[in-house]
Amino acid sequence: MSNLKVACIQTNSKSDPNINIREVSSLIRAARSKGAELITTPEVVGMLEPNREKALNKAQPENYHGVLREFRALSRDLAIWLLIGSISIKLSNGKLANRSFLINPDGQIIARYTKIHMFDVEVNDGSIYRESATYQPGTSACLARTPWGLVGLTVCYDIRFPALYRDLAKAGAKIIFIPSAFTEVTGEAHWHILQRARAIENGCFIVSAAQTGMHEQNRKTFGHSIIVDPWGNILADADKDVGFITADLDLNLVDEVRKKIPSLTHDREYSKSFKVC
Repeated sequence: MSNLKVACIQTNSKSDPNINIREVSSLIRAARSKGAELITTPEVVGMLEPNREKALNKAQPENYHGVLREFRALSRDLAIWLLIGSISIKLSNGKLANRSFLINPDGQIIARYTKIHMFDVEVNDGSIYRESATYQPGTSACLARTPWGLVGLTVCYDIRFPALYRDLAKAGAKIIFIPSAFTEVTGEAHWHILQRARAIENGCFIVSAAQTGMHEQNRKTFGHSIIVDPWGNILADADKDVGFITADLDLNLVDEVRKKIPSLTHDREYSKSFKVC
């Protein structure tokens, strides 16, 4: 299958998972009514809770996770592929995992990906983020098989580590997902540049659903869910509003672009011979 209609849900997640399930489910249904076959949600779609203790108390183990259960049922009901951008999964060691789930139209979990890179930074407005204080990082990249070929799963801050995307593309990924909750400050400066760069470098589609607006404790996210083609063209951009965007992907374009600029086959090993000149 070489043609796919994708949708990115753009939402403003609250700290209450039940509210988020209702609001996001409604948007997913609306996107499906427009013909979307694969729908993706943003990072931390089930609960955006900046308070560490509250997040730990509210999170659930994967086997009993209410958000995961509801979205699996919705996938079956709508007969869609659904990428849960990420939800907070309680681990046995007292931390959380920031984990994506790719669900097929039967409601089965096809792939899991736990965010590898932790957002531990102080941004220009003075806000401090210490994701590693609450979340345990993943240790491996993730490719998943779909009717449209291999897809790569990543999350938000991962986008700043291009080697991950290079490896996914070399392994065959034609679409790479980057569900996010980018801050407003970093989003204004870098979001569009990074999205287009990852698409151009790797000759692949980039599909990134994003959080938007004001959240608990005055946390602001950038919005601008985006779909970019392998040549770097922006096919759809959600701007700042809650809602969704769609785009029709022609997967043949990946092969065409990689044939025109076969940089994935031109990489050379240099790190072992690196020297200061």
